[in-house]
Amino acid sequence: MTITAIKAPFRADHVGSLLRPEAIHKARKQFAEGNITAEQLHAVETDEIKRIVDKQIEAGLQAVTDGEFRRRFWHTDFMEHLNGVEGYIPDHGYQFNGVETEAYNVRVTGKVSFNPDHPHVKDFVEFYDIVGDRAVAKVTIPSPNQFFNAGIRNEDIYPDVERFADDIIQAYRDAIQAFYEAGCRYLQLDDVYIAGLCATDLPFAKSELERQELIDLALRVVNGALEGKPDDLTVTTHLCRGNYQSAWAFEGPYDRIAASFFAKEKVDGFFLEYDDDRSGDFKPLEHIPAGGPQVVLGVFTSKTGELEDKEAIKARVQEAAQFVPLEQICISPQCGFASTHHGNKLTEEQQWAKLKYIVDVSKEIWGS
Repeated sequence: MTITAIKAPFRADHVGSLLRPEAIHKARKQFAEGNITAEQLHAVETDEIKRIVDKQIEAGLQAVTDGEFRRRFWHTDFMEHLNGVEGYIPDHGYQFNGVETEAYNVRVTGKVSFNPDHPHVKDFVEFYDIVGDRAVAKVTIPSPNQFFNAGIRNEDIYPDVERFADDIIQAYRDAIQAFYEAGCRYLQLDDVYIAGLCATDLPFAKSELERQELIDLALRVVNGALEGKPDDLTVTTHLCRGNYQSAWAFEGPYDRIAASFFAKEKVDGFFLEYDDDRSGDFKPLEHIPAGGPQVVLGVFTSKTGELEDKEAIKARVQEAAQFVPLEQICISPQCGFASTHHGNKLTEEQQWAKLKYIVDVSKEIWGS
């Protein structure tokens, strides 16, 4: 298949994860109980990925994902398959607004490096073949900065956080190159960590460093990972304040990070939460260089199935256009519909209706 140049993110885009269908929930349970093989589980997932690729294309989306259907969590599945990292079950999950998450995390056990047999790269090859030339196949992976949350770095192995940062940077450079060689031309870094640096009290990230030092380190890590990336690979960052069974983890406007990340992160676009007042106003967008990265406004929510008021959405886009040119703006949900296998509290029919609605609204704003 010929790889063609793309201009992503698109006017109507989406973050990535989709509600897991009952067939996958059932197959996962059967596999856990030893009643089906890994190959049989994989086949069920493949059938469902084929179905939701078709559904995304029917909705009018130009970029499609595999819905993260082969993952349990948006981040740990990728992280635990790097060399020197393992998954484990801690005593507690993360505290979200009104709910504690399922307990699962990763920790460093040795020198961190990219695993050339990483299963997500193999999964992408299969996904890429399913999509063909019908749409752009988008990959989502956790940002390298997710490794800087509390409890992940092993201080016996990495007493120096800067040395740890160097190894994480190299691991991600290698990962990005591996996805590129597999055919990926649109890759997204999901970053709850950077969004957490906006909060009054830092979530999940106890550190001896001051906030600005953490911001500077996080910018160094992500830009270091992107150094030398191929020119025809589009990379975006998605900032999220938590998305678990329709609950959120923290709040805080983008003011604290805008002068650093919006102005200096070397990405092609920012997916930004703006579905409620937890993210503040649009003024921080003035730090994004004119003619620079696209700004994907997450003014639709993935947490409920109710469709937003069309005129209110249009008004919000025009409000954002006071700070960043309209031609640099796109629209999307603020996050995925199922950052974990549990999924948000809406139906699959509502999910598809919302994605199609976003496409329709984008055409009214920017034309077809």
